[in-house]
Amino acid sequence: MELTAEVYGVELIPMGPIIYYTENGEDIKVNDIVIVISEFGLDYGVVRIGKRQMSIDDIGYDLKPIIRKATEEDLETIEKNKEIAKKAFEITKQLVKKHGLNMKVLHSKMMVDGSRLVIYFSSKNRVDFRELVKDIAKEFKTRIELRQVGARDEMKFIKGLGLCGKKSCCSYWLRSFDSITLKHAKRQQMMINTAKITGPCGRLLCCLKFEYDFYIDALKNIPDEGSTIKYNGKDAKVITVNVFLKKVTIYTKDGETIALPFDYFRGGNNVEIVDDNRDNIDLDITGDVFNGEE
Repeated sequence: MELTAEVYGVELIPMGPIIYYTENGEDIKVNDIVIVISEFGLDYGVVRIGKRQMSIDDIGYDLKPIIRKATEEDLETIEKNKEIAKKAFEITKQLVKKHGLNMKVLHSKMMVDGSRLVIYFSSKNRVDFRELVKDIAKEFKTRIELRQVGARDEMKFIKGLGLCGKKSCCSYWLRSFDSITLKHAKRQQMMINTAKITGPCGRLLCCLKFEYDFYIDALKNIPDEGSTIKYNGKDAKVITVNVFLKKVTIYTKDGETIALPFDYFRGGNNVEIVDDNRDNIDLDITGDVFNGEE
């Protein structure tokens, strides 16, 4: 029997992952601020998903209850802590320059009870920030937690525009990242031009995943461009594959150019693929996998 729980989805940092908490009997609505226990201690967040039944197995971690809906006193404390965090953000940037550290300060947050100041940063290299932490701790007289994030998560804090000219997905609605490889671009018949398939974060575009399943289904049993197939007992080269017109254009050894419908390859003709270019795709992308946490 599947175990379920009534939970709320809470956002702890801007566009961060949704963390689920069980109800506590209060009337809590979407956009309410709630007090919870996070990995950093007594924390606060915004309810983004209203009460719903979810499988405990699907959630995948031990659930904690919402402590309370934020009171007026809590809200005042949160606002004061935001000002402290804002000051910490600016001072940390100054200290980073002072220590000559190769890191970018992205976001800061003070816990509700002031027990910990969490500062998020990104860096392409390993950073020895022990002296930096000491200086920040002297200034704010609390425990300091520096949390490094990956290149994609960095964009959540910076925000910006994607290659499409619209707001980048990760900055405004995409909370988690799937693994993206060059295979996603190849399967969607895109030219492998780094400038056109790489986002501002320097990683492969997240949107390469959005239509990938459509192409997988639409091109099932269809040979790739560049493949060699048997047509009427003779070798023929696949010149183009048009997923929208559902046609494959081949060039035979006799010099004929023939357009075949997708149904030809799915109609029981037992088309023999002599050289499937699809295998070469897999070899080209070995190790070229990027995700949100590097």
